[in-house]
Amino acid sequence: MEAYKRGSHTIWDCKYHLVWVTKYRYAVLGGDVGNRCRELLRETARAHDLVIHAGSVNRDHVHMLVSIPPSLSVSRAVQHLKGRSSHKLLSEFGILRKRYWGQHLWARGYWVATSGNVTDEIWVEYIKNQTPPEPDDNFNVT
Repeated sequence: MEAYKRGSHTIWDCKYHLVWVTKYRYAVLGGDVGNRCRELLRETARAHDLVIHAGSVNRDHVHMLVSIPPSLSVSRAVQHLKGRSSHKLLSEFGILRKRYWGQHLWARGYWVATSGNVTDEIWVEYIKNQTPPEPDDNFNVT
């Protein structure tokens, strides 16, 4: 239970594997741009109570394993991460402004998969075994 996060009325552990790519898969995230991108993603995650468990900024895409609180949808979290990083990177690096003159650093979509410590088969078995206990008193219904 120590690994779980707590809200006022919730106890949760929601981890997601996120991947998104640069527009046209241009390899622009190397060197200083990649380092600054990593910093921006960390800052944005802290600002929105996201926890980054692992991450990788490759030359043309980003991988992250991130915990997102239940009060924030996955799409909204990705919107924050991609939007702020795109805006800041384009404003700080002239080479990106020249290449992405339409002010869109990231491609439209993203890939997401949930990560957990329980498989679907275990959940199905758990749900099947949720039968109410038999009453142990002699209370009859006629």
